[in-house]
Amino acid sequence: MSQIDDLPPLRDVIQRHGLAPKKSLGQNFLLDLNLTSRIARTGGRLEGVTVIEVGPGPGGLTRALLAEGAAKVVAIEKDSRAIAALTEIAERYPGRLEIVEADALEVDMAALAGEGPSRVIANLPYNVATPLLTGWVATESWPPFWDGLTLMFQREVAERIVAEPGDEAYGRLGVLCGWRCEARIAFDVRREAFTPPPNVTSSIVRLTPRENPLPCPVRDLEAVTQAAFGQRRKMLRQSLKSLGDATALLEAAGLEPTRRAEEIPVEGFVALARARRAAL
Repeated sequence: MSQIDDLPPLRDVIQRHGLAPKKSLGQNFLLDLNLTSRIARTGGRLEGVTVIEVGPGPGGLTRALLAEGAAKVVAIEKDSRAIAALTEIAERYPGRLEIVEADALEVDMAALAGEGPSRVIANLPYNVATPLLTGWVATESWPPFWDGLTLMFQREVAERIVAEPGDEAYGRLGVLCGWRCEARIAFDVRREAFTPPPNVTSSIVRLTPRENPLPCPVRDLEAVTQAAFGQRRKMLRQSLKSLGDATALLEAAGLEPTRRAEEIPVEGFVALARARRAAL
């Protein structure tokens, strides 16, 4: 393991601060600084950038982000036990690390990011990863406060994010992410890299916001995808009945009523969302 700074090894930090990972918080710590540096680099050049990090824990990725040149890191940590360890990092990098003790689901990250370029780079706790991503992608205002997301997910969630029509993993998450972002899986992370090892392989996903996504009412897109994929094996004329006159919606969107959700591209769901809004 390479030394990226003169701070103590992460295993020593965990032991000294009593940071045994908590399953209730979805904690799986990365101790390999080579790996955390690779994740930081996947987020692109960080000079002049404010990075939002969720769930830093003992600070392995935090240290890599700072060592890679991030102008500022805003670390949002729910676990009060980790604050002392993060404070030591802040002292090593004066003025460049802001520690926010809070639940990431309740934080106004746009306000924390401030002015200038910002992005989110995080080894997300598994239990909040999907709702956080949905919140970042399905925000009412666009473009968002971030110019890129570099995030760790369970491999099966990563596959859902990048899935396309016809893929087994294609669903609501793939539609939302495909609508507003270009997404790719950068690399996998073996389970043995974590403490404790999770039961699954993880993947780093990079999402870049589309400059001009198709105009669409966000809440209507969420509604039509929820209805369609809620009964994904049924034809759309059946699965969309909860939204009202399914036949009229499909006709307005230019979609065949006998098709199924897994066959419909992002453009088709956008058309459905527009048709629903027009019908209300």
